[in-house]
Amino acid sequence: MWKKVFIMVIAILLFAPGYYQMASAERGVTDTEIRIGQWGPQTGPAALWGAVARGTGCYFRMINEEGGIHGRKIRYFLRDDAYMPPKTKAIVKELVEDKQVFGFVGGVGSATGMAVKKYLHNNKVPWVGPSAGSTHWAFPPTRYLFAVYPLYCDEAAILVNYAVKKLGKKRIAVFYQNDDYGKLGLYGAQVALEKLGMKPVEAVSVTPFDTDLTSHVNKLKASKADCVIMFPGPKQGAIIIMTAAKMGYHPQWMATSTLSDTPIMFKITKGLFKDVIFVTFGELPQSQHPLMIKYREAKEKYAPKERWGIFFYAGFLFAEPMIEGFKRAGRDLTVENFVKAMESIKDFQGIGPKISYGPNKRQGTRSMFIAKCGDNGRPEKLTDWLESDIDLNKVLKKMGQK
Repeated sequence: MWKKVFIMVIAILLFAPGYYQMASAERGVTDTEIRIGQWGPQTGPAALWGAVARGTGCYFRMINEEGGIHGRKIRYFLRDDAYMPPKTKAIVKELVEDKQVFGFVGGVGSATGMAVKKYLHNNKVPWVGPSAGSTHWAFPPTRYLFAVYPLYCDEAAILVNYAVKKLGKKRIAVFYQNDDYGKLGLYGAQVALEKLGMKPVEAVSVTPFDTDLTSHVNKLKASKADCVIMFPGPKQGAIIIMTAAKMGYHPQWMATSTLSDTPIMFKITKGLFKDVIFVTFGELPQSQHPLMIKYREAKEKYAPKERWGIFFYAGFLFAEPMIEGFKRAGRDLTVENFVKAMESIKDFQGIGPKISYGPNKRQGTRSMFIAKCGDNGRPEKLTDWLESDIDLNKVLKKMGQK
């Protein structure tokens, strides 16, 4: 009697609908969904960049509407960390241990990302497309992390080459935020100039809390720099340009991608951002690239109140390789299968540069293109995609990573 009951119970467990999927599923993967998380500053000093995470949400809604990935829909968890690493740590722990997410995408900030990088790796949580151009993501490479954003040092190198070779500039200065982000831009510029037999005529640092930049401008002006490459936050980037104009100093300003939302920068500088040259990692807002047309339509359908700008659709761009990885992994989605699928990606291109990974390659690209701010803040493309040619080992040594 008891033997028959035991056999019946086992049979029910083994052959009940969905049992196999539940028993064998990875964390964050069920028969019908894949759970993905992202932190992003919806409030606080970096709230402008919070659009990245909202853009990803719009992208996932579009993917789900199209049928999802191999029969599964993306279930997306967005949390506001206010650009504060302690909040990022709490969010990631909650999403991994409580919500059981499969992985993370995006995540604005170098400091916030570094606060959780080790935890994610130790718990074998895939992370694709950190929203910062830090060398810490891929050097040395770690198994579950795949970088999409081009490196800040490569941005600086591409700007230096354009300034010297195309514009004929002779005296290059660097204005940078005094942290890993700004220093990576500074070191990239130094290495690129060294390759050209030059060096910066001045390097002026700033903190996110500095508002009176008169002394900073005085140093740049005294150096007689005819070109200033900037790696600050948007607020200090606007202040330095406005202060310099009041003081009669008018170099060629060049900027990192973090200042590439030209309509915003044009507005807050009262038009002084016009003719600023910058690098960018994605198509321009008005691009007629087929995917940009599709994504604009998705924005109008799923997020009509959002402003269409580089930071919003960067949320699409950083997530594109993750979706490609899911497609390649097939129906049998596990962390290890996903890693193998991501490592198989070669010259994949969405609305950003070509992306390639490999068993020991986690920096997807070192390419971007150059544009400038035109009338009314409308960006204008100046070059095709360009690839950095600096010796990355020299930069890593300066950063203390070698």
